[in-house]
Amino acid sequence: MDLFDFKIFGYTAIIVWLIGITFGYLKNSNKTILISGFLGNFIIGIFIIIYWIYIDRPPFRTLAETRLWYAFFLAFIGNILFIKWKLKWFIIYSFILSTVFIFINILNPETYNKSLMPALQSIWFIPHVIVYMIAYAFLAASFIIAIRGIFTKNAIDKYIIMASNIVYIGFGFLTLGLLFGALWAKKAWGHYWTWDPKETWAFITWIAYLIFIHLQPKLKTKKTNLHILIIAFLLLIICWFGVQYLPSAQNSIHTYAY
Repeated sequence: MDLFDFKIFGYTAIIVWLIGITFGYLKNSNKTILISGFLGNFIIGIFIIIYWIYIDRPPFRTLAETRLWYAFFLAFIGNILFIKWKLKWFIIYSFILSTVFIFINILNPETYNKSLMPALQSIWFIPHVIVYMIAYAFLAASFIIAIRGIFTKNAIDKYIIMASNIVYIGFGFLTLGLLFGALWAKKAWGHYWTWDPKETWAFITWIAYLIFIHLQPKLKTKKTNLHILIIAFLLLIICWFGVQYLPSAQNSIHTYAY
C-alpha cells in the first residue's frame, strides 16, 4: 500500500462526485448532491486511514501527503457549507479544487517511506499539520466565495459576509497552527521562532488575513475586501509549497520530503 494505490480511491471519489452532482442538478436534488459529496469524502478518508496504518506513521511527511489531507478537508468543508447555505455552485467549486489536488497526487505518486526524522517524532507534529490543513481548507473556501463575489454585480454584501464568517474560522485554525509550530520548534530545536523562510511566510500569511479582518468593516469599496482575500490566499499558497522552491529555503528545516 502506497500512494500508487491511491489511483483506485481517487478515481472512485471523483466519479462519485461527478455522478452525484450531475444527477443532483438534473433532479434538482440537494440530497443527492450531499450524499455523493460525503460518500466521495468517505472514500478519501478510508484511504488515509489505511495508508496511515500501513506506513505506521502520521501521513504528513511529504508534500503529496499534505495534498491528500487538503483535498479531504476541502471537500468536507464544501459539504458542511452546502448544508448551511445550499449553494450548489460552491460545492461544485470545492469538489473541483479537491479533484485538482487528487489528480496531482495520481499523476505524481510516491513510494511510501516509514521513516521520520527525530524532529518529526513529536507530540506537536500531528496537531500542527492537521490544524494548518483545516485552516488552509477554510481559507480556500473563502477564496472561492471571493472569486464568485468579484464577478457578481448584485448582492456583494452577501458574499462578503459569507467569506468573513469562513475567514474567522480559518484564521482561528491558522493561529493555532502558528502556536503549535512554535511549541514544536521550542521542543525540537530550543527556539520558538527563528525566522526560517517558512516561518516568515507563515507570519506574512497570518498578517494578510488579520488585515482583512480589521479592514473589512471599514473599507468603502466593498470589492476591495474580496481582493484582499484573493491576495491573502495567494500568499498562503506560496507559504504552503511555493517557499519550497525559493533559494533561501534550500537549507530550511521546513521543506517537505518527496
